[in-house]
Amino acid sequence: MTSTTTPVWFITGCSTGFGRQLAHAVLARGWRCVATARNKASLAGLAGEVDKAGEVGDVAGRLLTIDLDVTDARQIGSTVEAALKRFGAIDVLVNNAGYGYQAAIEEGVEAEIRAQFDVNVFGLFAMTRAVLPTMRARRKGHVLNITSLAGLAGYAGSGYYAASKHAVEGWSDSLAVEVEPLGIKVTCIEPGPFRTDWAGRSLKQTPNRIADYAETAGKRMQVTAQSSGTQHGDPVRAAQAMLSITEVSDPPRNLALGAGALDGGTKRLHALLADFDKWRDTSLGADFPEGGK
Repeated sequence: MTSTTTPVWFITGCSTGFGRQLAHAVLARGWRCVATARNKASLAGLAGEVDKAGEVGDVAGRLLTIDLDVTDARQIGSTVEAALKRFGAIDVLVNNAGYGYQAAIEEGVEAEIRAQFDVNVFGLFAMTRAVLPTMRARRKGHVLNITSLAGLAGYAGSGYYAASKHAVEGWSDSLAVEVEPLGIKVTCIEPGPFRTDWAGRSLKQTPNRIADYAETAGKRMQVTAQSSGTQHGDPVRAAQAMLSITEVSDPPRNLALGAGALDGGTKRLHALLADFDKWRDTSLGADFPEGGK
């Protein structure tokens, strides 16, 4: 493929972590990339990083960096227009922008909860709505929504973060059904613990502390803060995994990344099925009797 026929990836939240590694991997593959961040100055070294690795030439010609705050509807629109003007298409949208907020449910601060949903949920919704028309017109495209193991299972101290990711999971189920006949694929990426600076840069913790939650939410918040840099997940390998699923005709609807996500997600799903099975008669008893009115 030439530089004008390679896939175009549009990635939100590229200043650090998964977003940056994914942008690097896309460019190193010889593909084109729209890399966004709230301050695109943080992306100034991206092309140089790929060039330095000596992987593929003409990186600058295949890279467009743009300021983007996904909570700003006008900025979303102008960013998509700029991407289409530069490259003519968007083949893969990666909704990566987002952050964590930890608090026991009772400790949650209303303004912080709403701010997180504005980014993790409503910003993702708006971003996808802005890109879908061009994918729909071409009858092709792939939407990757970066959720989390927390999108499948809730843990102490992560209720509001989990709620934001559960929202994206459910929304993605509906989106996938709607766009599949139009040639558009949808995948939820569910990472477990990865060795990024997420805990140091992209995680907020409540200043409110209630003693009764010290051994549940409080302990988990402490462990999360202390584990940064020791996680088993490799963001470089995660980026390669995400690239690989866009090259197949039948990509997964859900992709757990890392042993932590696979194990935690599997346990949660087995527990759900066990409850369904145990309470099957009660569930069926809620219907009218067969032949009843």
